[in-house]
Amino acid sequence: MRVLLTGAHGFIGAYVAAALRAAGHMVVACVRTPRGAEELACDLARDLETSTWLPRLAGIDAVVNCAGILRETGIQTFAAIHVGAPLALFRACAEVGVRRVVQLSALGEPEDGEFVASKHRADAALAALDLEWTVLRPGLVYSASGCYGGTALLRSLAVLPGALFLPQRGAQRLRPVAAEDVGAAVVAALACPRAARQVIELTGPQTMCFVDYLRAWRAWFGLPRAFELRMPRPFVTATVGLGETLTRGPLCRVIWNLLQHERVGAGDTAQRLAATLQLSPRSLATALAERPCRAADLQAARLHSLVPALRVAFALLWLGSGIVGLLTTDLAVAATLPAWPLSFATTLARCAGLADCVLGALLLFNVRTRLVTALMLAMLLAYTIAIGVFAAQHWLDPFGGLLKNIVLIVALMLLRALAARA
Repeated sequence: MRVLLTGAHGFIGAYVAAALRAAGHMVVACVRTPRGAEELACDLARDLETSTWLPRLAGIDAVVNCAGILRETGIQTFAAIHVGAPLALFRACAEVGVRRVVQLSALGEPEDGEFVASKHRADAALAALDLEWTVLRPGLVYSASGCYGGTALLRSLAVLPGALFLPQRGAQRLRPVAAEDVGAAVVAALACPRAARQVIELTGPQTMCFVDYLRAWRAWFGLPRAFELRMPRPFVTATVGLGETLTRGPLCRVIWNLLQHERVGAGDTAQRLAATLQLSPRSLATALAERPCRAADLQAARLHSLVPALRVAFALLWLGSGIVGLLTTDLAVAATLPAWPLSFATTLARCAGLADCVLGALLLFNVRTRLVTALMLAMLLAYTIAIGVFAAQHWLDPFGGLLKNIVLIVALMLLRALAARA
C-alpha cells in the first residue's frame, strides 16, 4: 500500500515508517521539512482545512497519523496539532475514499492533562466518521536503538553520576512498550480487518515501577547501582517549572503529569493485542538484551542533561560579564586598555556590557539559541583578539584570565553544535 504518514520525523513516527517500509509499503511522509522525494511539506499548526489535505491524498491507500507535541509553543498547540489538523486529514480521507486510517493516540484518561485529552478528542472525532479506523494508544514508548524527547530525558536520568533522582518515591507504575513493537502494531492494524473500528491500548507485558525502569536502563548502560534519592513533590514541581520556563525540551508539565498517573492500561491488554493484531510486545529486559549498549549510547544519554546545563552556565557568565562591563569604572577600563583613548574604551566597555546582558538573557530563556551562540562566539573572539593584540600583557595575568577564553571558545562551539541536535 501507499501510506501517507504524518509525524514521520518524530521518535515514534520514524519507527513506524521503518516498519511500514520493511513490510513492503511505500511511505509518503508529511513533514515540516521534507528531506527526500517521497516527502511532502506540511505544517499541522496551520493545515486545519480539509481542502488543504485533499491533493496530498492522491494515490494514497491508507493514512497513519503519528503527529504529536509534548508542549505548546506559539501556534503549535494541542488543539491544532492533536485535533484540528488530524481531523481535517480524516475528513479529507472520508471525502476522497481513503478508507483505512490508523491514529496514534495516548494511553491514559482525559483527566491526566490536555496532552491526553486532546488526543482522545481526535479519537472520538475519527470514530464518528465512516472510515475503517483503528486507534492505538501506546503508553511509555522506548527503544534501545534510539531516543528523543521524553525517552531521552528518562535515559539521562538513569545515567546521572552517583545517584538516581526519583520523583517522590519512584513508585509510579508503568508498562513500557518498545518503539519497534509500536511500528509492528501499526503494520498489523493496516493488515488485520479485525482491528477496524477499535481502540486498542498498546503496552508492554511487564508492569514495573519507575525506579525499576531507571535501574534497568542503568544496568544496560553498564553503570553500577546508584544511591537512590527520593525527591519531594514540591522540589520536582519547581524543577519542572524551571524546565518549562528555561528549556524547550521534554522537562515539562506534560511528562510530569503523565508520570504521576498509572501508565499500565487494562488488565486484558496483552490478550487483546494477541487476538486482534497477533502481536506480543517484548518486555523491557528482552528488548535491552537484544541490542547491546554502545559507547555512543552512554555519551548521548549524558550529554542530554549536560547541554542545558552548559547553556545556562554560558547565559549566567554572559549576564555577569555584562553587568561588570556596565558597572566598571573608568580607571579599570584605562588599566585594561591603556593604549586606547579613555572615552572610546569606556564607551566600548558599556556597549559590550549591554550586548552581553541581552545575549545572556536570550540564551537563558532559549531564544534563537543558534543565532545567539554565533554572536557570543563572535564577541568572544573579538574580545580575545583585541585585548590579546593591543594589551598583550593580559596573556600573563594571574589565574590566566585571557587564556581561559581559549577554553570558552571551544566550549561555546560545542554548545552551538549540540544545540543544533537538541
